[in-house]
Amino acid sequence: MARIKNLHVNGKSYPIDADPAASLLSVLREQLDITGAKYGCGEGQCGACTVLIDGSARRSCITSVASVGSKPIVTIEGIEQDGKLHPVQEAFLSAGALQCGYCTPGMILSAVALLRVNPSPSEQEISHAMEGNVCRCGTYPLIVAAIRRSSQTPRESGQRESRP
Repeated sequence: MARIKNLHVNGKSYPIDADPAASLLSVLREQLDITGAKYGCGEGQCGACTVLIDGSARRSCITSVASVGSKPIVTIEGIEQDGKLHPVQEAFLSAGALQCGYCTPGMILSAVALLRVNPSPSEQEISHAMEGNVCRCGTYPLIVAAIRRSSQTPRESGQRESRP
């Protein structure tokens, strides 16, 4: 089987030498030293390893590097722009939606993917979209508040926040 030789991560092309069956997570962390995606359960159930592939949230621990092909991959390191945090990152900080931080990259990327397809989700839609993202610290209400804050949902002042 041919080895995978290139990945497109965070707007850059990276040469790699990987077995096609290798997990995307292992290649990101071990070959490219892109460590924002975390190893949690290894079964795609906890969401700590979430990345965006072609704009969709995917669990990198169960995604083979061969299945990615030339699709663009975005990790938590790739969502800031010109040194400025992404609006979802800002909302997580201002809402205090993180404690230990282990789940935070996956939570944020899942939220970014949600807001791309639904810029004004209800609380129920947020909860549904975030299923499979486990926060062992239990900050779920703050996470939902942060995602609502970063969405286009009208705020009490009547203003809308910028969309991710």
